[in-house]
Amino acid sequence: MTDLTLPGLHAPATIRIDRWGLPHITADSTRDAFFVQGFNAARDRLWQIDLWRKRGLGLLAADFGPGYLMQDRAARLFLYRGDMGPEWAAYGPDAQDICTAFAQGINAGVDLVLAGTLPLPPEFAELGTKPSHWAPEDVVRIRTHCLSRNAASELARKIVQGLADPEADLMRAPLTPPVPDEEWAVAHPADLPPDALAVYELATAPVTFSPERLNARLEDAALWSAVDPRKTVVARETPPEGSNNWAIAPDHTATGRAIMASDPHRAHAAPSLRYMVHLTAPGLDLIGAGEPSSPGIMAGHNGTAAFSLTIFVADQEDVMVYDTLPGDPIRYRHEDGDESMTRVDEVFAVKGAPDQTLPLWFTRHGPVVWQDSARNLALAVRTVFTDPGSAPYMASLKSMRTTDLGGFRDALRTWGAPSVNMVYADTGGDIGWQAAAYVPRRTGWRGLTPVAGDGRFEWAGYMTAADLPGVENPDTGFVQSANEMNLPAYWDHDAAPVGFEWLEDNRAKRITDVLGAGGGHDVASTCALQTDTFSDYVTRLVALIPESAPAAARDLLRGWDGHATTDSAATLLAELWVSCHLRPALLERIAPDMGLRRFFGAGSIATTVRMLEGAHPGLAARAGLDDDAARAAVLSQTLEAAWADANARFGDDPAQWRWGDLHKGYFDHALTPVRPGFDVGPFDKGGSSSTVMMAHYEASDFRVRNGASVRMVVDVGAWDNSVWINAPGQSGVPGTAHYDDLAPLWARGDYVPMCYSEEAVAAATVSTISLLPG
Repeated sequence: MTDLTLPGLHAPATIRIDRWGLPHITADSTRDAFFVQGFNAARDRLWQIDLWRKRGLGLLAADFGPGYLMQDRAARLFLYRGDMGPEWAAYGPDAQDICTAFAQGINAGVDLVLAGTLPLPPEFAELGTKPSHWAPEDVVRIRTHCLSRNAASELARKIVQGLADPEADLMRAPLTPPVPDEEWAVAHPADLPPDALAVYELATAPVTFSPERLNARLEDAALWSAVDPRKTVVARETPPEGSNNWAIAPDHTATGRAIMASDPHRAHAAPSLRYMVHLTAPGLDLIGAGEPSSPGIMAGHNGTAAFSLTIFVADQEDVMVYDTLPGDPIRYRHEDGDESMTRVDEVFAVKGAPDQTLPLWFTRHGPVVWQDSARNLALAVRTVFTDPGSAPYMASLKSMRTTDLGGFRDALRTWGAPSVNMVYADTGGDIGWQAAAYVPRRTGWRGLTPVAGDGRFEWAGYMTAADLPGVENPDTGFVQSANEMNLPAYWDHDAAPVGFEWLEDNRAKRITDVLGAGGGHDVASTCALQTDTFSDYVTRLVALIPESAPAAARDLLRGWDGHATTDSAATLLAELWVSCHLRPALLERIAPDMGLRRFFGAGSIATTVRMLEGAHPGLAARAGLDDDAARAAVLSQTLEAAWADANARFGDDPAQWRWGDLHKGYFDHALTPVRPGFDVGPFDKGGSSSTVMMAHYEASDFRVRNGASVRMVVDVGAWDNSVWINAPGQSGVPGTAHYDDLAPLWARGDYVPMCYSEEAVAAATVSTISLLPG
């Protein structure tokens, strides 16, 4: 038992930490529950949340020097700068009080750290910095940690279409439903450089460290303003994120109780993005996952209703291009005249240098991120994230406390960002799905290419959850989402465009097939579906292997069951073939010019498969694959190269090959380039980039960089039967017991109990912190 006195706490409270690191917080009031949640975030994740705050508010350079000045400026361009009244109101009548209590709790924890009562996390000592205090507004004003939408894709599309044609761009980003070619006539005619959105990418990039960046001089500050493909900030001279969730109705389960499943996919890191917490107070009993820098939870249950989310791939931003006046680059054409950009001068503290005052420029549509005065052009990003009610996930403060399906759907009407698929199940037997977001109402264009900011392309307000589709208690007995195009067949994509750049539908198809066949009928089978490794796209490619292919490789793959398990030799060969040989060969044929090919990345697996199956004839012709013989030759030649590659890497005995020997789970810490030793891993990892258990990798090293940041399966009503996992661990403090204890379980696809009842929590508790008012 540890006793701590906390100034600001109104009544005694406790934090009981179970054997898997989940804190169970008990307080005498809702206010104190959120206060203690903030304190606990400081206790367990202080380095992480402090860094997130400084990144989001543009305060990094004060701690880390001139190499972070340009990232600070970029972040401040996208801060919420509007009236706090409508901002707070969007998240519920008590949202300001909750965030105030949460920030006060963080500050109480910071004070104990600064006083030496609680230990200073080692990252602060390594870099010679200290944690800062929070204001309530800090919780909601920061927008740059939200999942960005398609601004970068709009720019890439315009460049690719200028170098090739619209069909070639499908290798980069498939569009669903298809878009007519006349759509591209709305694009602004100016050629835009590939780095026109560098400031936007810098604003949304994570904080990274290197000796060179930390030691940058003030005169070199402007150089540290580029972001590489892995979202690392680099000096100028030198993956898909998705999720699965579903809810199964009581009459389709073995127990007669609903089941809710959630596994949001995000970039892997140490510490993890998500944090599991249990909050208990009079009228409040919440347990589930959230982000440690925010109060409440976004997925979990409240003792009556369970809920979770995946990304609903709505388009929430546009790239606006302005024709500026010759000789006056801050004025731009608009309607029949012109108007001036707004200038805001911001002061930035910089370690080792005087304060720097830098201008921020804004048009009527948003922050200016690029200018070319010689060509009289400027570019701004219009995004919902700078409007009231769009702080990421903060509308959860309303939805997480609802206890009936109608109330849940009503609460989502002010859910601004990110755009989500919400699924729901309650003890009364109701299940449902609702799309929720602020989606711009566009008329005359679909939001897929940069357009003029001269008044012809404006937003006529937003669609909200009240306008977007939802389902209650469907006859199928389940609802699910996996980032696929799930707008109903009746949706008018011309009159009300929502989005066109959905993720591949293979995960959704697999989940639907399994649930439709009666799978997922209990907690164990739902866990099995969350960790399912069947690879639909790769097995479809295997079905195309011709008889002319090398017999040994052909026979190994034809005998494969399609599951990407760690011990599978066929998976190792199949993934080497697809990622290192087949797709690169096709991209080289489709885009022999490296200037074009750079925009395709690895190439869309969905478009690759469909092209080889006979769709996209224009692409096939561009690749020289418009007849069966040519396709067979490419498939045979690339498979032969993959076989040789596997032999060179792992020996000439396929019986000894294992997918897990190549495919590794790993959790990087931001300080690794400066101070190695905080990383977690590697672990043999099953799954792939296209399985329900997404384990996305890059062909350069096959390291898993994206997947389930947390998994949860909730037995609705029999709450203690529920299970979860959060890798690498609950704590953000290197060297502590719960920093990496869950990573081996995660790698195997295992779970731990999600204790909820008083009896279960008491039995699982391994340490208790008793908190007293100061």
